[in-house]
Formats: sequence, structure tokens, C-alpha cells
Amino acid sequence: MDTFEEINVTGFVDEYIDPTLDLFDEIEKLKKEKNAVILAHYYQDPDIQDIADYIGDSLGLSQQAAKTDADVIVFAGVHFMAETAKILSPTKKVLLPDLKAGCSLADSCPPHLFKKFKENYPDHLVITYVNCTAELKALSDIVCTSSNAVGIVESLPKDQKIIFGPDKNLGAYVAKKTGRDLVLWNGACMVHEIFSREKITKLKERHPGAKLLAHPECEDVILQMADYIGSTTGILKYAGSHPDKEFIVATESGILHQMQKENPDKTFIPAPPNNNCACNDCPHMKRNTIEKLYLCLKNGMPEITVPEHIIEKAVKPIERMLEISARLGL
Repeated sequence: MDTFEEINVTGFVDEYIDPTLDLFDEIEKLKKEKNAVILAHYYQDPDIQDIADYIGDSLGLSQQAAKTDADVIVFAGVHFMAETAKILSPTKKVLLPDLKAGCSLADSCPPHLFKKFKENYPDHLVITYVNCTAELKALSDIVCTSSNAVGIVESLPKDQKIIFGPDKNLGAYVAKKTGRDLVLWNGACMVHEIFSREKITKLKERHPGAKLLAHPECEDVILQMADYIGSTTGILKYAGSHPDKEFIVATESGILHQMQKENPDKTFIPAPPNNNCACNDCPHMKRNTIEKLYLCLKNGMPEITVPEHIIEKAVKPIERMLEISARLGL
């Protein structure tokens, strides 16, 4: 088994796996043995989604895990998501298959720089998107998701000054929808930033009946073209309930697996990015593999830890978001 030092270099447990092993069966056995629950974000590889106990958005998964009696949470997602699970389940052991599964959006907002930024606006309330580090949540007044951000901002007094971070595209979308003047941190998600308006336009010409579904982390030029804007869960629900049969999807391509599973009679086309790839994959999300998940569960590492004082501060803005959401019925 790898040592902690080796895992810090590689990011994951790197040991030989017998090629005759059925990893799906082995993972099922280990789950029972260790009383573990596996969470998979929609952007994970299909194999991981298929072995998971719960599939969904990052916050929803953490909330689901907190309700279980599991001793161990394996979060097949990225680092900040596993941190959120630890914040909401501080007594459970939280594992991440690959420690280097980071997030370009979370990385775009270093907490020490955000703290200085925040000091320039002492009379502002800080709302941060859940896609950020535990330290950033600890510097916040309210955390939000892509599906409740508009409602949370609208619930605050109109004269309340607000800093919104770290995603400038989601912040701009919220400002546009609410008519509020938000101070935005200049952060973004690399996946949602590079969708090509020109390529999507050509795709729509080839598929004139297709609806464009977009995540609000996309740039405004893409959102202006969209027939529906929403979170990954929102996009999935819209595609399932809408009578149309063809959709162009402007978010990470991993979601297409669930969309196709739930709607086998419909066609889902990944929106093309502004590069040579056919679709938009998050390189951080795709660091997790079924092999790494198996070794992570087998060895009980890499483990995600969050200092107690950060957990105490970070849980408060999450609780405030949940209170506001419950009040608004979001």
C-alpha cells in the first residue's frame, strides 16, 4: 500500500490490481464491509456513475450522505465537493479517489486573496457559490447553488450590498436576472468558459429542432442562445419533462450518460467547445477512475480532512442558505 507521502505525490493509491478481478463486485463487497456510501457527480465516467449509491449535484450529494448511517463516504467528484461532504458529516470518514481532482473555478479564488478583496467592501454581504474551497465558505455569509442563487439574492433587502464569488459568469447571470448591482470576483470554470458560439450556431443549423440547454456558469453569449438555463439537475429534469426529442447540452459531457439512461428515446448532443475536442470534458473530474475508486475504498485513503475551526465557520453560511431556501420553497 502507498504511504501518505507517496499519495501526496501521485494523488492516489497506486498499486497492482489483479486483472481478473470484477471491480464492480469487489467494490460492492467493500461497501458492505466498511459501511461505505459512494457518491458520484454527474460529470463522472459512466462506470463510476453506475456503481454509485447516489448520483447528483455536489451539495445534494453531501446532504444525502449526511442522512445515511454510513461510516465512510467515497466522493467521486472533485476536492471541494469532498470538503463539503466533510463539513456536513464531520464524524464520517471522507475519501476522494484522486487528491489531484481539483477544480479550476475553486482554484481561481485563493482564500487569502479573497479575504483582502472582501476587506475593500466592509459593508457588503458575501455570497459564494458552493463550488469553492472550505476556506472560502468560511469567509462567506451565505453559500448558494446555481439553482437557488437568484432566489437567495432576491430574498435580501434591495439596499443590501453584495459580493458574489467565485464565478463571474454565474454572478453576471444572477445580476441580470435580479437587476442587482453585484461586486463580482473574477473567477470561472474552464469547462464552461470555452463553449463556442460559432460552433453551437452551426450545430443548431444542422439540428434546427434541437433545444439548447446551458449551465449558468457559461458565458453570457452562450446563455443568450439557450432555450433553458439551469443547474445540472435542472438540465436533467428539463430534458426528461420536455416533449422535444433533441437537445444540445452546454455543460460537462458526463451528464449525457444519465440523460440518455433516463430518456433512451431522446437524442443528446454535447455542445462543442472552442478547441479541437468533440465535447467538453473536465480533466479534473476525469482523474477519477473505477480502479482508483476501488483502491481508495480498499485502503481507506486518500482521506479528506478539514480543520475543525474551518468546519465551524463554513457550516454557518450553508445553514443560512438552507434556511432561506426552505423559507422560499426552493
